[in-house]
Amino acid sequence: MKLHFEPNLDYQQAAIEAVCDLFKGQETCRTEFTVTAAPAAGQQALGFVQTELGVGNRLGLLEEELLQNLHGVQLRHGLRPSEKLASGDFTVEMETGTGKTYVYLRTAFELNRRFGFTKFVIVVPSVAIKEGVFKTLQITADHFRAIYGGVPFDYFIYDSGKLGQVRNFATSPNIQVMVMTVGAINKFGDDAEAARLAATDRPNVNVMYRPSEKTGGERPIDLIRATRPVVIIDEPQSVDGGLNGQGKRAIDMLSPLCTLRYSATHANKHHMVYRLDAVDAYERKLVKQIEVAALEVEGDHNTAYVKLLATRSKSGRVEAQIEVDEQLLTHVARNTHWVMSGDDLQQLTRRAVYADFAIGEIRCGRGEQLMELRRPNHDEQWMEPGQVVGGVDPSDVKRRMIRRTIQEHLDKEQRLRPKGIKVLSLFFIDSVEKYRSYAADGTPQKGEYARIFEEEYRRLAKDPKYRTLFQEVDLAAEAEAVHNGYFSVDKKGGWTDTAENNQSGRDNAERAYNLIMRDKEKLLSFDTKLKFIFSHSALREGWDNPNVFQICALREIGTERERRQTIGRGLRLSVNQQGERVRTDGVNTLTVIATEGYEEFAENLQKEIEADTGIRFGIVEEHQFAAIPVVDPATGEINTLGIAQSKALWQWLRSQDYVDSKGRVQDKLRTALKEKTLVLPTEFEAQQEPVAELLRKLAGKLDIKNANDRKAVRVNKEVLLSPEFQELWARIRQRTTYRVDFDNNKLLKDCVRAVEEMPPVARAQARFRTADIIIGRGGVEATEKKGKNAKELPSALQESHGELPDILTELQDRTQLTRRSLVHILTESKRLTDFQRNPQQFIDQVSELLNRTKRMALVAGIRYERLGPEHYYAQELFEEQELSGYLKQMVPATKSVYEEVLFDSSGVERNFAEELEANTAVKVFAKLPGWFQVPTPLGNYNPDWAVLIEKDGAERLYFVVETKGSLFHQDLRGTEGAKIDCGKVHFRTLAAGTVEPAQYITASSFDDVLKHVI
Repeated sequence: MKLHFEPNLDYQQAAIEAVCDLFKGQETCRTEFTVTAAPAAGQQALGFVQTELGVGNRLGLLEEELLQNLHGVQLRHGLRPSEKLASGDFTVEMETGTGKTYVYLRTAFELNRRFGFTKFVIVVPSVAIKEGVFKTLQITADHFRAIYGGVPFDYFIYDSGKLGQVRNFATSPNIQVMVMTVGAINKFGDDAEAARLAATDRPNVNVMYRPSEKTGGERPIDLIRATRPVVIIDEPQSVDGGLNGQGKRAIDMLSPLCTLRYSATHANKHHMVYRLDAVDAYERKLVKQIEVAALEVEGDHNTAYVKLLATRSKSGRVEAQIEVDEQLLTHVARNTHWVMSGDDLQQLTRRAVYADFAIGEIRCGRGEQLMELRRPNHDEQWMEPGQVVGGVDPSDVKRRMIRRTIQEHLDKEQRLRPKGIKVLSLFFIDSVEKYRSYAADGTPQKGEYARIFEEEYRRLAKDPKYRTLFQEVDLAAEAEAVHNGYFSVDKKGGWTDTAENNQSGRDNAERAYNLIMRDKEKLLSFDTKLKFIFSHSALREGWDNPNVFQICALREIGTERERRQTIGRGLRLSVNQQGERVRTDGVNTLTVIATEGYEEFAENLQKEIEADTGIRFGIVEEHQFAAIPVVDPATGEINTLGIAQSKALWQWLRSQDYVDSKGRVQDKLRTALKEKTLVLPTEFEAQQEPVAELLRKLAGKLDIKNANDRKAVRVNKEVLLSPEFQELWARIRQRTTYRVDFDNNKLLKDCVRAVEEMPPVARAQARFRTADIIIGRGGVEATEKKGKNAKELPSALQESHGELPDILTELQDRTQLTRRSLVHILTESKRLTDFQRNPQQFIDQVSELLNRTKRMALVAGIRYERLGPEHYYAQELFEEQELSGYLKQMVPATKSVYEEVLFDSSGVERNFAEELEANTAVKVFAKLPGWFQVPTPLGNYNPDWAVLIEKDGAERLYFVVETKGSLFHQDLRGTEGAKIDCGKVHFRTLAAGTVEPAQYITASSFDDVLKHVI
C-alpha cells in the first residue's frame, strides 16, 4: 500500500497561506554567503578563510511590514492581533489528526517557491516524533515533487556521526530539510560556554559545538546558524522546557530567520497565525468522532476498598490522599480524603467492613511516594499511587474491557472490511510484564493481558454473529497472530518500559520506533494479520495510525493531557486498501473503552482541552467576531467585520446581559439561541446568521458520544416501497458526469479587469522612529517616543534599477496560466508600472487575483451530463448500507425512509426534521445518506434532504434541499459554497426534459421551502 495525500484540503491550505502571507512583499532571493572557518584558539581574528560557497535564507522585510502582514493574517482568522512583534516566533495550532506534519512540510516548499528560502531545520522533542517526521518525508517525497515541478530537495536526520551531511546542508543550493531532536542541541544553553568547553577538546562535549574535520574544521552549529534557517518546531511545549527553558535557548542559538511552532497543545502562544482547534476539527469532521464505552462498576461496596491517590508534605504534616467507600445519610459513596499516619479508617468511613484498618507510615520523597496500610490478619502493605486494595477483582475488570474492545473491533470489521478498510485496535497498559515477561533463561512468556486476550478472542470468534469473519480460519493460530506489542527494545532484544530520560533509554526507544514507523503501511494492509496492538508509553506521542478505531486504556487515565494524548493516537480519518482517505458518514468513529463514566470522561476531556489550548467553553471574547464576512452593498466586495466592530458587538451582548463581564455565556443567550429570538442591533442585521451560528458554537460543549447509546437505524419499508417515495427517488437517483468548459476569452477579460481594478501597489517605504535609550542596573532599554511628532511620515525609497524578477515565470508557477495569457493580461491591464515600483508586492497581488478569478470560472463553467440509464443509485442501497447513530442525535419519524432521522449538532437539521414530520403537506422525505454523492471538481458533494410536498391535495412538488444556518452565499466556506453551486447545476441537468422535476433549493428552515410552494 502507498498512502495518498490530498493536495487541496481547504483547512490545510489556509494554514499554509497563513504562514506564507507573513512574508508578503519579500522578494524572491537566492542569496549566497561564504562558509568560513573560525580562528583557532589563541589566534587573532585577522580574517576568515573562504572554503566553499553556500546558500542561505535572507529576510528583506522591515519589522513594520512583517507586523502589518501578521495583523492581516490574524484578522483573517479571527485571532487576537499581536500588539508588537515581540519575537520571530509564529504559532500554528492544529488539532491532532488533521495533518500538521504534512502542512509544515508543504509550507517549507511553498516558502521556497515564493521567496527562495532553502534551509529548514525541524526540531522535535522525542525519538518517536523524529521517526514519524522522517517517515512522512519519505512517503510524501514523490507527492511534493509532483506538486512543485520536480524541485530538487534533500532531507536527513541529524546524526553526530555523519557530520558531512551538515556540511552539505550549508553549501547545497537545493532545498535542505534537517530533522533533529532538541537533545542534539540543548546541552549548552549559552553559546559562549559551549565554545569555551569545546575549545578544551573534552570528548564528552556535545558534537554540535566542537570543530570537526568532517565539516571542514567548523563547528556544526556555526554552519547551521550561518544559513539563517527557518526553524520548524513540532510540539514546542515539549521542546522549549518552559518559557525561557534550555530548549528555547538552544533554538535561539540556531540564529533562525523565524521559528514556526506547530502543535495541538501549545503552552505558550507566540504570535498565533492560524488555529484549527479541537472543537473546529471535531465539528467539521476532519477527525474521527469520539464515543466512550465506559465500564462502570455499581454496587461494589461489600468489601473494604482503599486506593492511594497521592502523598504530600504540607505545613509540616505528611499526608496521603486516599479513596474509600464512605457511609452517607442514605447510601454508600466513593469519596476522597487526606489522611495522616495513625488514622482509623472505620472511624473515617463509618463502616464496619473497615474494622481495624489503619494508616501506617507515609512517605512523600521524590521518587518514593508510599503509604503503609495496616489491616487485620495481613502483613503491613506498602501502596504506591494508583494501587488499590479491595473492591472488585481488577483482573475481572480488565477482562471485561478487553472483551468489549474485541467485540467493538469485530463489529466494525464486519461492516468496514467490505469497504476495503482494515480495522485496528490499540491497548495502553500499565507495564510491559503484564503483556510479556521473560524467564530466567530469557525465554519470553505470555503475560496476563496476552492470555486474557487470546481466551476472549477465541470465545467471541465462535459467536455465530461473526461467522463470516472466521470461515476456514484456524482459531488457535489466529488468536496468537492478530496481536503484538510495541515497546522499547533493550540490547538483548527484550521488551522494556519506555524511558527517554537517558541515552540508554533513548537507544531502547529508537529500536522500537524504527520498527513501528517503518511498518505503518503494512499495518493497514489486509495481508498483515496484526490487528491488535499493545503498548506502554511508547505510543503516547509521535505514533498514530489512521485505522485505529478502538483504544482501550487498561491503565488509569488521569494525568495532565492524558486523555487527549490517548485519543490522539486514533483521531486520523481512515484509509482504504488503495491508501485513500475515506470520508463517508458512519465510518470514522473512535471508540474509547475506559473505566470512568461517560459523563466524567467527557467532562475531564473538556477540561484538558481548555487547559491545553486556551479554548474556554462557554466564553465569548471581544475579538471573536472579527473574521465574519461583510459585503459592501455598493461594490459587492467582501471584507471582514474587524476588531473594532467585533468589540462593539461584544459590548452590546454585555449590555443585554447575554454575557457577563468576563464573557461567560448566560442562560438568557442560550434560550434566545434555542428559541431563535436573538435580534442584533441594526448595524449588525446583515451578519445575524453567522453571528448566531458562532454564538451557538461558543455556548455549547464538546459532543462526546456514549457508545452504549449507539443504535442501528432501521429502514421504514412502508415509506421506502411507497409510490410517493418511488416517484421522488426516480427524479433524483440518476448519476452524472461533468466537464468544465472555459470561455478563454471571458476568463482573460475577467482576469484583465481584476488586475486593472486592484488597489495601487506602493513603493518600498522608509521612516525614522525615535526612541529614548535608558541605561540602568536592569540593563539597556529602548522606549519609542509617543505623540504626534514622535514619528515622521514614511517616504518612498528611490526605485531600484537593478535586475527585475522574471514576472512571467513567477506568475506561471503560481497560477498555471500560459505565458501568452499572462502577457495579454499584464499588457491589457496597463498596470506594469506598479510592477516596476514594487515587483514582489505586485506579483503577490496579481497571482492571488488570478487564482481567485480562475476558481470562479471553474464553477461557472461546469457542465453535467447524465450517464446511461443503468447508472443510478438503487433504492435497495437504503437497506444494504447500514446506518447507525446515537439516541440524543435522532428524531423519530413516520414519513421518513428511516425510522429515525439523524441530525448534526448545529440544531438546524433537527428543527428541519421536526418541521417536516409535523407539516401535513409533507408526504415523504429522506435525509440523504453519505453514499448519495454528486461529483464536483472540488470533491464529492452530499446533499441534505429529498422531500415530496402535496399542494392543495393534488399537485405534487419534489425538492432536494440543502439546509444551512445562513442563506447568504458569502457566509459559507469557499469550497462548501462552490460545491453547492455545482449541486445546483447537477440537479438542473436532471430536471431538463422531466415532467414535474425535483427543484434544488437552499433553506435554513421549512418556511424557506414553503416559499417555493406558494
